[in-house]
Amino acid sequence: INTLTALSLRLALFFPEGNECISANAKYCGECIQAGAKCGWCKDPEFLKQGETVSTRCDEIQSLRNKGCAEDMIENPRGDQTVLRDKAVTNRDITQIQPQKISLTLRSGEPQSFTLKFKRAEDYPIDLYYLMDLSYSMKDDLENVKNLGTHLMLEMSKITSDFRIGFGSFVEKTVMPYISTTPAKLLNPCTGDQNCTSPFSYKNVLRLTSDGKKFNTLVGQQHISGNLDSPEGGFDAIMQVAVCGDLIGWRNVTRLLVFSTDAGFHFAGDGKLGGIVLPNDGKCHMENNIYTMSHYYDYPSIAHLVQKLSDNNIQTIFAVTEEFQPVYKELKNLIPKSAVGTLSANSSNVINLIIDAYNSLSSEVILENSKLPEGVSIAYTARCKNGVVNEGENGRKCSNISIGDEVRAVQKNKSETIKIKPLGFTEEVEIVLKFVCECDCHKEGIPNSKHCHFGNGTFECGACKCNEGRVGRQCECSSNDVATEDMDRTCRKDNGTDICSNNGDCVCGTCECKKRENPEERYSGQFCQCDNFNCDRSNNKLCGGHGRCECRVCICDYPWTGSACDCSLDNSTCMASNKQICNGRGICECGTCKCTDPKFQGPTCETCPTCPGVCTEHKSCVQCRTFGTGEKKDTCERDCSYFNLIKERDANDCWFYYTYAVNNNTEKEVHVVETLDCPAGPDIIPIVAGVVAGIVLIGLALLLIWKLLMIIHDRREFAKFEKEKMNAKWDTGENPIYKSAVTTVVNPKYEGK
Repeated sequence: INTLTALSLRLALFFPEGNECISANAKYCGECIQAGAKCGWCKDPEFLKQGETVSTRCDEIQSLRNKGCAEDMIENPRGDQTVLRDKAVTNRDITQIQPQKISLTLRSGEPQSFTLKFKRAEDYPIDLYYLMDLSYSMKDDLENVKNLGTHLMLEMSKITSDFRIGFGSFVEKTVMPYISTTPAKLLNPCTGDQNCTSPFSYKNVLRLTSDGKKFNTLVGQQHISGNLDSPEGGFDAIMQVAVCGDLIGWRNVTRLLVFSTDAGFHFAGDGKLGGIVLPNDGKCHMENNIYTMSHYYDYPSIAHLVQKLSDNNIQTIFAVTEEFQPVYKELKNLIPKSAVGTLSANSSNVINLIIDAYNSLSSEVILENSKLPEGVSIAYTARCKNGVVNEGENGRKCSNISIGDEVRAVQKNKSETIKIKPLGFTEEVEIVLKFVCECDCHKEGIPNSKHCHFGNGTFECGACKCNEGRVGRQCECSSNDVATEDMDRTCRKDNGTDICSNNGDCVCGTCECKKRENPEERYSGQFCQCDNFNCDRSNNKLCGGHGRCECRVCICDYPWTGSACDCSLDNSTCMASNKQICNGRGICECGTCKCTDPKFQGPTCETCPTCPGVCTEHKSCVQCRTFGTGEKKDTCERDCSYFNLIKERDANDCWFYYTYAVNNNTEKEVHVVETLDCPAGPDIIPIVAGVVAGIVLIGLALLLIWKLLMIIHDRREFAKFEKEKMNAKWDTGENPIYKSAVTTVVNPKYEGK
């Protein structure tokens, strides 16, 4: 396989966010920058106002600018990074991860990121250790494994030219109730005429070797053993294989452990059945290639195994029978970089199982890191093949990575060192962490400076850092003398009773004002008598939102004025539709019209609900001046000369139309339409014709309706007659005076013979 596929991982190292800058109450610059990534320190000696504490120098960068601190006076150190070792990855080299070492300078709350690249090398060496259950149920499996060495060497040569294989076996702890401890059973645990070897916990039969024939020979000499219970002691064997690296012969290459069994497993706590209570110590206890402490230490826990397998970069392949697949699949979920394969009843498919499991394991890259220093956290984001992006816990890994595939990663970050490596590989990235704990101006500090009251402190970053036992902005007081009556007297305004106006503390004869919960609100002044939040408000906004509050007085922005900065000097809002201020009927104050004519109202004094319409008001004058008619025709010249009359065109009228306006010279003008709109008389002929036609049509309609009703009535009467005719019945009785002409006489003696 020789494809080149990019996979990207993004990692982030960061400190948890600190408190807000102003709430940190920092007394010096280093303390300030550790409060959060947004915090800065103003080192300008003249920055503090009267009554403000030293911690006022610590604030967000923009807030410091707003308070007048020059840009070059703000201390705001940032983190950076330096690559110390950066050997490029190649297809056929043991270097699979880049860079190999990097130095990160971290500031609290500020993430750092760097690029990490991983490429799975071609022809990478592999060490494979075959660990087999030799209990009696695996008898037929052993026969197939005896030829595994040469066959597996042949198949693995298609993947790598540098392959080594080893072999180990396990049965169970050599104590009751796991095995029978009678002398005969200790020699031959099998029944009948079966020849079995003595029970044992774990035996290293063959250390890793490239000689496949030697594997076949030594494995061929192995014999089946036996035990009493079904679960086996395989966890003891896995622990020894993991920690006895020199005995097994592990190299710094890909390490595979094949665990072959047809049974379950004992784990931590099960040793109590045999009276074993000491927890497994995770150390190597091998003598003459045999585990000698199985009777002394309990089985390891799953978590303990996970740790040791990970520490030693061992990838586990569980080759188990179908019956125990569910159990070992659950175990696989707990052990990173492990796989489960189904072993046939006689292990005839073991080679294919190993090849498939190896391809599955090697196609997945999982990053892990060593223990992090306190306060440091790390997050991963994986950008995998085909545009797949994994975040959170899945951000540590990418799947379907083939030989030659490339992995990229990006990372943001008293010196500490952490390591990041892909699970199952020996290569790692070493990250040297350095933390920003002090400002740059800390190096320029002047010990025992004259600025700090005769050398009672270090003048550092624009402020005094007092020596032990000294307090005050300039370290002018002893910590034992800060609460005397004489000092408190200087903190009372006008010899009052309130110390620092109840808004601060008297420290060394000087008021240090309290801080508010809202960092934007603060007290100031010699006696903390000033604040920036108790000014007049307008529309529920401090200083109307048009100024700033200084010592309880609004300082208004242009063009606003007034105690709450709610009075605008801009008169554009007072301009009426006729371009006059307040329609010439009021004055503009604070951007609002105050109408002087009581009849007018509205935002620009243009509304007059009680006024007659303008046209109605001037109707008589327009009528007399234009047409010489109307009620003012006799006094027209006297009463109606207050406007200029402009005629549009000649006409005769009944109705007349005009406009009244005031021009730019405040002259009143009336434009009159001289076309008189006189209504014409009605046209008689169409009216008469319409009335006649209407009468005729109505008469015809009535006649038709009458005719229709008569037809309907006649048909109903005829139908009634027909119905009565059919229902008529005639009487058939005889005439009472009718006598028949025939008389019948019967002989009384006649007997009918």
